[in-house]
This record gives sequence, C-alpha cells and structure tokens, in this order.
Amino acid sequence: MPASANNSSGSEAVDAPTFSAAPRARSDRSRIILGSLAGLVVILDQATKAIVRARLPLHDSVELIPGFLSFTHVRNTGVAFGLLNGVDFPLKTAVMTMIALTALVAIGVYAVRTAIPRPTTQLGLALVVGGAVGNLIDRITVGYVVDFVDVYWRGWHFWAFNVADAGITIGASLLVLDMIWMDRHVSKTV
Repeated sequence: MPASANNSSGSEAVDAPTFSAAPRARSDRSRIILGSLAGLVVILDQATKAIVRARLPLHDSVELIPGFLSFTHVRNTGVAFGLLNGVDFPLKTAVMTMIALTALVAIGVYAVRTAIPRPTTQLGLALVVGGAVGNLIDRITVGYVVDFVDVYWRGWHFWAFNVADAGITIGASLLVLDMIWMDRHVSKTV
C-alpha cells in the first residue's frame, strides 16, 4: 500500500475531489438574467401592440417625426419584413405559426444545451428568443403579427416592424458581430 494512503493513526486518508459551485451559480444567474431580458422584450412587445390595436385603427398613421417616423397600424400575415404577406394559400396561418414555433424551439434548445460564455452571444440569443416569442403570441392568438413602426425617407418606406422585430434584428446582429469577432480572435491565436 502506498505510503500516502496511511497516516499515523491507522485510518486511510482519501483525497476527496473538490467541486466548486461558483461556475454553476454564475451560469444559473446568467440564465435568469437573460430569461428576464427575453421576458421584458415579450412584455414590451405585447403592451405596445395592445396600445396600437386599441388606439390606432388599421392602416391609420400618426406622424411622430415629420418626414421620417410614423406609427402605422398594419397586419403582417407573412414572415419577416412582410415577405409572403400578399401571398394567400390554404392553412397559411398554421404554416407561418409552425415555422415560427420550429425556429423558436431550435433557438431555445441551442441556448439551453450550449455553454455560451460570451455576453454578446447571450444577449443576442435573449433578444432573439424574446422577439420570437412576442411574434409567436400574435400568430397564435390573432393569426397575424401587428406591425406599427414606419420609418421612411421621402417616398421610400422601410418595412413596418414592432418591438419583437427590433429585438430579433438587434439580437441577430449581435450574434453575427460576435461570430465575426470570434473568427478573428481564433485566427489570430492559431
């Protein structure tokens, strides 16, 4: 028997592995914060859409910044940026809802199963998930997404959007920027 296994009292000394709960606690705290951020996006999105539905008749507009920004109540039955909005086909609402739900589940599974150490990635995922949930609530409850932010310059109008769309766009941009930064960092260290 090795000498380190015996001590002078005759009892065996066993070095027990030590585990730190600090990384897990940080991970849990981070998930709570990011989940709260996603929830905040959903709450802001649904509250602003409720105000628009209650106070602004469909297709009416209120100019906020002349020549640049209006609130205009529109319905999007398509996908992002109004794609497929003018296309009508059987079960369109169900198909659009399933596409949105599938994307949300995939993002959620990725976020839960992957250790995401970089705050930019975490923030991006939280914004995307919050936005996706906000728009999915609309699709399930009313069959379309309420859009109302109308940014324009002279005769050119950007696609109307909402808080959820802004969360998705900002979150996806953060994810892309993080991937670009990560690629640069990896290529310099290899």
